[in-house]
Amino acid sequence: MNITDVNNSVKAHKDRKRRGRGAASGLGKTSGHGQKGMGARSGANYLKGFVGGQEPLRQRLPKRGFNNAEFRTEYLPINLAFLSEKFENGATVGLEELAGAGITLRRNDKVKILGNGELEKKLTVKAHAFSKSAQEKIEKAGGTVEVL
Repeated sequence: MNITDVNNSVKAHKDRKRRGRGAASGLGKTSGHGQKGMGARSGANYLKGFVGGQEPLRQRLPKRGFNNAEFRTEYLPINLAFLSEKFENGATVGLEELAGAGITLRRNDKVKILGNGELEKKLTVKAHAFSKSAQEKIEKAGGTVEVL
């Protein structure tokens, strides 16, 4: 044995596996795809959750009951501090004005005004819902509240 033979088995780049090149290669004949079946075919693409002949878990679980979550009303919260910062005294604040002030509203968005922050300006605020504290602060400042 020579010193030059010590690291002969370590290569800088590993050779890629050449499949289907005879029985001696270790990946001949079926090329690691086993015998028959979908996995042996070209373009085999199993669906997510596929478990062979067994019933998939999502089909084994019971489907029953009722969930109210899909019927709940979600509001886009807007604080009084934002209204105080963006609008002048005596302004009317509606959905179009909020969109112009930088609030991104989707077509079916509902807006709820929350009482976080102080309001010193007289505003007419139109929204789908108001918290009690927000309504009190708006009216205390001399403004009015309109529920859409």
